Amino acid sequence: MAIKVDGIKLKIRDVARVARPNGNGRFEKAALHPEARERIAATRAFIDKTWMHDDAPLMYAFNTGVGLFKDQRVLIADMEEYQRKTVYAHATGVGEPFSEDVTRAMMLLRANAFASNYSGPRVELVERLIEFLNAGLHPVIPQRGSVGASGDLAPLAHMAGAVCGFAEAEMIYKGRRMPARDAIAKAGFSPDFELGAKDASALINGSTTSLALGALATYDARRILKHADIAMSLSLEAMRGELAAFDPRVHKARPHPGQARVARNLLRILDGTRRCSQAARDVVFPDEPRQPGTPASPRVQDVYSLRCTPQVHGPAVEAVEYVERIIGTEMNSATDNPLIFDDGQGSYVSISGGHFHGQYVAQAMDVLAIAMTDLGSISERRLARLVDPTMSYGLPRNLLAGKRGLNTGFATVQCSMSALVMENRSLSTPGSVDSIPGKSNAEDHISNSTWCGRKARSIVENVEQIVAGELLMAAQALTLVEPLAKDFPLGKGSQAAMEAIRAVIPPALDGDRWYATEMRQALDLVRSGAVVEAVESAIGSLE
Repeated sequence: MAIKVDGIKLKIRDVARVARPNGNGRFEKAALHPEARERIAATRAFIDKTWMHDDAPLMYAFNTGVGLFKDQRVLIADMEEYQRKTVYAHATGVGEPFSEDVTRAMMLLRANAFASNYSGPRVELVERLIEFLNAGLHPVIPQRGSVGASGDLAPLAHMAGAVCGFAEAEMIYKGRRMPARDAIAKAGFSPDFELGAKDASALINGSTTSLALGALATYDARRILKHADIAMSLSLEAMRGELAAFDPRVHKARPHPGQARVARNLLRILDGTRRCSQAARDVVFPDEPRQPGTPASPRVQDVYSLRCTPQVHGPAVEAVEYVERIIGTEMNSATDNPLIFDDGQGSYVSISGGHFHGQYVAQAMDVLAIAMTDLGSISERRLARLVDPTMSYGLPRNLLAGKRGLNTGFATVQCSMSALVMENRSLSTPGSVDSIPGKSNAEDHISNSTWCGRKARSIVENVEQIVAGELLMAAQALTLVEPLAKDFPLGKGSQAAMEAIRAVIPPALDGDRWYATEMRQALDLVRSGAVVEAVESAIGSLE
């Protein structure tokens, strides 16, 4: 069933379903809700009948110039040319184009903003956006050049030029990059499309690029959270850690909901474990400086990266919930200027405002960036411990099973993950506090939301790989010591996770391999959700 575009009920998961192919390589279709179509048409009919003459009051972007030309009337005779020139003037993007999923999310979200019926575009424009989306016509949209002030003007202008068949615009169709007019014709549509009054402004005026980045980054961040709890549980079992830090009484004493939720998840994943016990610690692991038969010292408490997992994962959980609320609201909002309102007396009124300003999205993306950076940081600290027997309580150095010296082991994987952590730390510097006035100070405070969205998305992608790396390395550690620790079973959830990982990635038992292959396989496992599905099949749904 097609995703209904109604301007009211679109969800983050809907955006992901339309933006990205499913397991069969197909995209979910979108469709303009009939009631939304009717509302848009009624509003537009009033505009065309009542306001499209040269004696109408000045209404920004309807019959005036933009920016500091807001007081300059545009004559009806010049209206079609004005719409085209508005798009041309703002098509100033630079750099590599956005990926396909971001472009598709932009098209869907712009159509959904129109469906809220405050923008006043022609119905034909809204339907063309959705038809092109469903046909797989993807505008080439440069990533850089928007400040998120009067919306994402530059990237949206490139989208608008492509959708309207401008000769200079480009599209990707069936994997080939070509002039937009050629792509549109190949897909069976007319390349020529006339923009009516306000259509150009409606297309480019809104922080929809930032929102598309934010929606996809938030969707991916939500998926990572459960994987992070599972990866931590495998690491804890590999290092035979303590469970006391996750006791519900501890978290009742500091009742943050996120940390309590994580503690509950960990205890459920680890339910039934005997690996996290003093008896298991008495087993002498391969690189442990202790003679067989010598009891291990009491652990008492673990290091922060293990013991404080609820206190670090928990804030990330709550940050994602906050960001989901902001993005969810923004997705079903009108974000251009001016807005058109039904006055309840058979007429409409145009009111100028500032909904194009991307500060909500910018700050939400900075929050997401900071929270996910720290989630990746603590994950990397755990996998770093796994390769060092002095910190892992005797796990084989570098998690190596082959001949030492001839082989190196997983220390190199940890090194690459640390590179991602350092990259994230730079990227998580807030961008929403940065503002350079533009356009002769007509835009004297900007949000920088597009950069905030771009860097948050990069951070989330890095964290996906870091958490996947922890799953990979913790599984390797557990496999290496299984012959010694076989009398001490893993928790039910941990065992299910191990089986899901091993169904795809065999352990490295003969020395070094092309580790990039299994790093990619582990990442694919995270993105597919297969590990979480296996765990939840064994123990029930995680929170």
